[in-house]
Amino acid sequence: MTHSFRFAIISDPHIAVPASIWDHPHRFHLVEVSIPAIEIALEHLAQLDLDFLLLPGDLTQHGEAVNHAWLSQRLAELPYPAYVVPGNHDAVERSPTTHSIGIMDFPQYYRKFGYEQIDRLYYTQEILPGVRLIGLNSIFYDAEGKQIGMGRVDQAQMDWLQSVLSENREEIVLVMIHHNVIEHLPGQSRHGLGRRYMLENAAELLQVLDAAKVPLIFTGHLHVQDVAVWQNIYEITTGSLVSYPHPYRVLQYFQDDQGQRSLQIETHRIPSVPGWENLQHTSREWMGDRSLPFMLKLLTQPPLNIPLAEAEKLAPDLRYFWADIAQGDQLFDFPNFPSPLRQHFQQFGAIDSTGQPRLIDNHTILRLLPLT
Repeated sequence: MTHSFRFAIISDPHIAVPASIWDHPHRFHLVEVSIPAIEIALEHLAQLDLDFLLLPGDLTQHGEAVNHAWLSQRLAELPYPAYVVPGNHDAVERSPTTHSIGIMDFPQYYRKFGYEQIDRLYYTQEILPGVRLIGLNSIFYDAEGKQIGMGRVDQAQMDWLQSVLSENREEIVLVMIHHNVIEHLPGQSRHGLGRRYMLENAAELLQVLDAAKVPLIFTGHLHVQDVAVWQNIYEITTGSLVSYPHPYRVLQYFQDDQGQRSLQIETHRIPSVPGWENLQHTSREWMGDRSLPFMLKLLTQPPLNIPLAEAEKLAPDLRYFWADIAQGDQLFDFPNFPSPLRQHFQQFGAIDSTGQPRLIDNHTILRLLPLT
């Protein structure tokens, strides 16, 4: 039996209505463009006869009620269903603050977008005949109600997930969660700068999904365009709509009558918004202007451990390193770097250490295992 559907992903839109915008000198993302950017993306998507839209977290600038209200109202106007999960910016602390909603407020804003049970932070829905979406919550707090440094799927949620998967073995299952489950950068789960974007108990979740033959995970948080694979599970992480290169994705799932399955991925970018006519250039420079402290940490922390004086000489060459990581499918070579350091940065590119191409991040077709 053939099966085909088309959907889109807008990740980390960080919605901020103008009156709510607050400045931070070191932030990489341009919340100033959040509303015009999402309007441009939605205008394009309205022309594509989509089956649904996924938004894997960081829906708002910093959890402000006014921004959650704006987005939920805008999503309700779409001609197709939309589904969301919370990101670390969507409920900064477990309980409400003067600026942010509490985490248990989140489902109340998005009851039309997955959360039919508003007392629970995760859900499952049959979103098309034979197609099931599982939305997981990876935002976790310590005993004082502060977010921990990584994401986590708690045990109650993990038990629930196993039950759902055991009951729906004949369906196409898609999983959406904010934090990365598979590494998208070399050594991401071991590096201080990369670890905070990952799920703390990723190995456990992957085992559960692999046992149920779940083929696809959709994540955000890292603000990069990347496709990664573990065993037979692909994770597609999508960059932030308000951060260079301001991407969103359109995907086409197809299953033929022999059971062969594929996922075609297209990436689109927001080229400009009013007041930011050359958004791609301006945003890349914005990121480059703020990159120095980040690059110094990258050079001086393990595993490189370069002395600060030397790192200060090398860091200017890495001005656009994170911007290039963010857009995906890039090659990296810094020929004036010492050989071991040069090789270290080459491994972040689209070619691995053996000279073989890695997974394509922006425009590709993934071949998925048959359902049975």
